[in-house]
Amino acid sequence: MSLVTEVIQNADEELRYPTPGEIRKFQSFCSTGERRIRIAQTLADNEKQLVERGSLKFWKRCPNTPSNSGNLRKTASCQRDQGWYIRLVAYCVLSGSEKPLADIGTIGMKEMYISLGIPLANWVEAVKCLKEEAIALLGEEDAVEVAPYFDHIIQVLAYPGAPYFMNNGTLEY
Repeated sequence: MSLVTEVIQNADEELRYPTPGEIRKFQSFCSTGERRIRIAQTLADNEKQLVERGSLKFWKRCPNTPSNSGNLRKTASCQRDQGWYIRLVAYCVLSGSEKPLADIGTIGMKEMYISLGIPLANWVEAVKCLKEEAIALLGEEDAVEVAPYFDHIIQVLAYPGAPYFMNNGTLEY
């Protein structure tokens, strides 16, 4: 859901027009559209490079991990998921909202990692490496748009009791 949809939906649920503050948010969202599209396109165009560099950085920090064990299937699965997170961040940048993270399933990924016995600490570190690579690629000014979304993923994966949104939109702990 985009920021625009959120503003309209919130106003409609309360049977009112958007407030001046909500209109300003909408105006800001529209005025940054080209920038958000450019940032999302840069992430998409460089996903493979971000995953490769992020993986190398991760393996330097955590050399004894299943994705670095020589098992090509595990390496490919890890890198596939890293690319998935980059894509989610790009969706968030486009929509101006964290909602794609909740809607598409960050928490489902966390539960899957737990069920497979994959240490969440490894994923937290891997996402930190992706974030660092994305910031290096985008530069500080554009990184302001992506950093909060990477931080959200890190928070969900890092803290067992951290609040998160379920697919139905309810807040869970």
